[in-house]
Amino acid sequence: MGDDLPICVTCGVQYALDAAGERPIHCMICEEERQYVGYDGQQWTSLSLLREQGRRVDVREEVPGLWGLATAPALGIGQRALLVPGESGTVMWDSISYIDDDAIARVTELGGISAIALSHPHFFSSMVEWSRAFGDVPIYVHERDASWVTRNENVVLWSGPRHEIVPGRTLINAGVHFAGGTVMHWDSGLDGRGALCASDIFTVVADRRWVGFMYSYPNLIPEHPDTITKALELIAPYRFEALYGGWWDRVITEDAHARVIASAQRYLDHIGADQRSTM
Repeated sequence: MGDDLPICVTCGVQYALDAAGERPIHCMICEEERQYVGYDGQQWTSLSLLREQGRRVDVREEVPGLWGLATAPALGIGQRALLVPGESGTVMWDSISYIDDDAIARVTELGGISAIALSHPHFFSSMVEWSRAFGDVPIYVHERDASWVTRNENVVLWSGPRHEIVPGRTLINAGVHFAGGTVMHWDSGLDGRGALCASDIFTVVADRRWVGFMYSYPNLIPEHPDTITKALELIAPYRFEALYGGWWDRVITEDAHARVIASAQRYLDHIGADQRSTM
């Protein structure tokens, strides 16, 4: 386990060391306009330091039958990952920064991990450590986000608009938030009606009847209307009653497909880009 590899405190992404064995000076993900460097400047931690601080992995059911993982206390953006079950094994949707033996043992009890799929670079976190802990399972990242990969071990770059990585779990390159921004369709969902794992590509907002679309959340840069319209076209063939956002309790439990469409229309109306006829 890469216990001493640097992890950015602000975004929670783990980096490899350079050829001289040194950590990077800057986090390229935080210095880009969608993210930010903390007010105290670039800060680094590591798995060993987080362990000394008493960090752990919170493993609990997001909804009955669907388990989530989160670093606790929260680090960086504070997201939670999901263990999405089905034929041919469980997909870990998104990743988290912290991992330890207790977490590995608990996830093993829940069936382990057959593949890891990432929505976008802000959630790359310690994805390689999670892959290695479960037999070097593949890590799926869309090729349009390849330049943001900070550790490339076990990373599988996929291309095109859609890719079924295991039966019943299909990655869709929605292109929102990042060019490679990805959502995952889960055809059976928990009750057979379908679900969408959306992270903050389509982010469930405080009023959980709606989702939002942003190029940058912390810096409040709106997503381009053409990008949203294209994303809606890509998800149109898929039916899903539930939608799972990127944080605990950010879940839409019914009529989620229609709510994404309604949310997009509301967004486009408010930025003066009415495209009702294209939906």
